[in-house]
Amino acid sequence: MRDRMSGNEAVAFAMKQIDPDVMGAFPITPSTEIPQYFSKYIADGEVHTEFVAVESEHSAMSTCIGASAAGARAITATSSAGLAYMWELLYVAASSRLPIVMAVVNRALTGPININNDHSDSMGCRDSGWIQIYAENNQEVYDNYIQAMPVAEHCRLPIMICQDGFITSHAVENIELLEDEQVRSFVGEYDPEHYLLKKDEPLAVGPYGISPYYMEIKKGQAEAMKESRTRIYEVAEAFAKISGRSYGMIEEYMMDDADFAVVLIGSSAGTAKAAAHGLREAGIKAGVIKVRVFRPFPWEELRKALRGVKAVAVMDKSEGFSGWGGPLFAETRAALYDLEESARPLLQSLVYGLGGRDVTVSTFEAIYEDLARTAEAGTVEHIYRHVGVRGDEEGIQG
Repeated sequence: MRDRMSGNEAVAFAMKQIDPDVMGAFPITPSTEIPQYFSKYIADGEVHTEFVAVESEHSAMSTCIGASAAGARAITATSSAGLAYMWELLYVAASSRLPIVMAVVNRALTGPININNDHSDSMGCRDSGWIQIYAENNQEVYDNYIQAMPVAEHCRLPIMICQDGFITSHAVENIELLEDEQVRSFVGEYDPEHYLLKKDEPLAVGPYGISPYYMEIKKGQAEAMKESRTRIYEVAEAFAKISGRSYGMIEEYMMDDADFAVVLIGSSAGTAKAAAHGLREAGIKAGVIKVRVFRPFPWEELRKALRGVKAVAVMDKSEGFSGWGGPLFAETRAALYDLEESARPLLQSLVYGLGGRDVTVSTFEAIYEDLARTAEAGTVEHIYRHVGVRGDEEGIQG
């Protein structure tokens, strides 16, 4: 079944096909359309979801926590400052091991005020204990959302399905949709073993973690996050059988013999692929690695994919303020630490696209040209740089 949909419409349509129990939501640009579209499905009687219109994003996550603790499937959607307003409760949801599914439409965090895309919102909560999956295009947004619940409910961890604000959330693309029956069969019924309203086995949810128990709780979360890798692959394999579309922790594009590569997240991957394809025709061995799953981090896959590459630019759509590079760069560099020196690529951090700053094919061509110069020199002159900043002599303009 084919249709034309924006990324926001695709998420709402996937929600309709799943028919969850509870949605708590508060509007914020650019995710507002998701509860708006979904509420129409509720009003038209196409789903049985209880929609709770709350007074803030903090309350939206509180609603989801209460519903999930009671044994219901709970969902929400948010962006930017709305996600930041949930901050405290993200940790509550994760530590309580509640498999809430949240659609995050990535938008720059305020300071200064900005409504355009970057990844500062979800990257800011990367250590909150939520699984994080990112999409390049509208098809992936839809597919990722359908895979979310079978992952989260098996691992007993909350999950955020992220897409780039306006770039995918509002742009309309042709996508392949599954039939309702296929989706409901794939997702299955939610039957938790323990929940708040189970009358034969009452329990507390969200206990006070005193010192003798707090670390054990956190270790349990950490182990579940590590083990979620296996479940992500299992669900992706099952999804490929009904859709014909395959997913993993990362996607490699022209990486078999690549001399130079960029590693990045989200919609910019399509632009990078176009640049790499053009450079290949000119005889330059350019490749792209798109990180689909950021939590748990795909260290093993990146280590294998980047082994033997001459020079790599790790690109962050979020400023880490570490003085050393962005968050994706820091973790990628750590992943490559144990590679023998002869197989370890020269690595640099490029921060780009903040607040919606454009990145084009010519930008990526300039990045690959810089990587070629780095490889020829045999050393990285500037480990940490920004892309497209006016007047920045050490940056890359493109």
